[in-house]
Parts: sequence; structure tokens; C-alpha cells
Amino acid sequence: MKYVGAHVSAAGVVGNAPLNAAAIGARAFALFTRNQRQWAAKPLTEEEIATFRNNCREKGFSPGQILAHDGYLINLGHPEAEALAKSRAAFLAEMRRCEALGITLLNFHPGSHLRLSSEEECLARIAESIRIALAGTEGVIAVIENTAGQGSNLGFRFEQIAWIIERVDDRNRVGVCLDTAHAFAAGYDLRTPEAFDRTLAAFDRIVGFRYLRGVHLNDSKAEFGSHVDRHATIGKGNLGLEPFRLIMNDARFDGIPLILETPESERWAEEIRLLYALIEKTSQ
Repeated sequence: MKYVGAHVSAAGVVGNAPLNAAAIGARAFALFTRNQRQWAAKPLTEEEIATFRNNCREKGFSPGQILAHDGYLINLGHPEAEALAKSRAAFLAEMRRCEALGITLLNFHPGSHLRLSSEEECLARIAESIRIALAGTEGVIAVIENTAGQGSNLGFRFEQIAWIIERVDDRNRVGVCLDTAHAFAAGYDLRTPEAFDRTLAAFDRIVGFRYLRGVHLNDSKAEFGSHVDRHATIGKGNLGLEPFRLIMNDARFDGIPLILETPESERWAEEIRLLYALIEKTSQ
């Protein structure tokens, strides 16, 4: 079964997220468990935790249908010791919030070297950051999102993601979220069945489909291979509808959150209906 949804707002109250997801016909959702643009966050109260869990249960969202996202300020590959320690502490706190809420998947951007260290040194810091977070928590999977490769951001090549995974001891607790717009901007074509198959074959060979824990369904305003991260409404960008038709009819994408991060949130319900309509009868 395909679990399509969107990155919904919690509007400052984490328990609102499952309600907002259900309102647009989502079968999965993503959320920030705290303000994503601030370092500090109030601890979750027992009431907030209970409300979130109850709303998820009432709306039919199991942990496998929820993909939390960490804050934008976190850089697990930061080259400066003080900033790295701050990012690691914030990421551990995010993991613990997920643990409390019963969320098993925490999606994050790997990190950036800021042109102050080598790529390999940055990747090593990211891997060590993940190991620290896993050692301090239980049951939450660290889900690495592929990036477009803007600036000094790493994780835009499948080899970089595989390098990180190989250096995490507990590989049952590390995964990947594949962003379609980021992959396209990073030079992985998805626009035709042949290109789609080549890209996914490369992903399976280099990373492994066993690590796929979620997908961000985004069309791209940016050009192929541009390393620019700009999302577009499904079917309205440079990817077009074909990659999404292929995903919706590919059993390898069953049972994981397929999350819209497209720019017009008022169209998410329409986009969800469109995506489900792409499923061919033989695939249902």
C-alpha cells in the first residue's frame, strides 16, 4: 500500500499534525516536532505527548506512516568544534522528542563542510554524530535525506550516503529518505522509465533499497544537474508527472511515507488525489 501525505503544520501544537494530515486525505505525514528555526525548545509535556499519540491512533497513523524532520539549524558535519557540539546536542534532543512521541523515523539533511574542511572529514563527523545520537536513544531511526548539493552541502551523491551508513555500527537504525527534486538537481535523472530504472538501480547498488525509509515527492523548478534546491508542484516542474507515476506503481515504495513538500500547501489534497489516481489497476 502507498502511504502518500505531506509535511503538515503543527501550528505550535504537535498534536495538531495528525489532524491536519487527515483533513487533506493523507495516509502519511511529516512534521517538525518543534520550531525548526530555533535552537531552544520547551520540553514536551505529558499532555502534549498523549494528545499526539491519541490523535495519531484515532486518525489511523501508525509510526511507520510518520516522518519527523529535524531543525534547519543543525549541521552534523560542522567543521568547528563548538558549533558541532551544539548541533549534536540539538539532534539528540530531536531524537528524544521522537522517542517520547512514538515516532520511529527522524529525517535530516546530512551536513555541510562550509568549505572549511575536506568532504571526507565532514562525512566522518556526520557518521560520528549519528553514532552519538543512536547511543543516546532507543527505537528511532536516523533517516538521511539526499540533498541537491547546494553550496557545501553533502549527501547529494549516493556514494556519500553509503559512506556514512557504512560507518554506523547499528545499521538497523539508519535509513534514507529519497527526495525526487534533490536527486534530479544533483544529476540523477528520473524523467523517463529508462532513466528512472537507471537511477534506482544505482541507488540499490550503491546504498541499497533495504535502507529506503521514506520519499519526498517534489517536482523541481531547478534544471537537471543544477545543484539548486527549488521545489515545484507535482507535474508543473522539470520532472513532470512520469517519475511520480512510476513511483506510485512500484512496489518498492509500498509501506513507507511518501511526503509532499511542494510549495502550494493549499493544493496538497488535490496533489494527493492526483498521485493516487496515477496507480494503474494492475498495481493495486
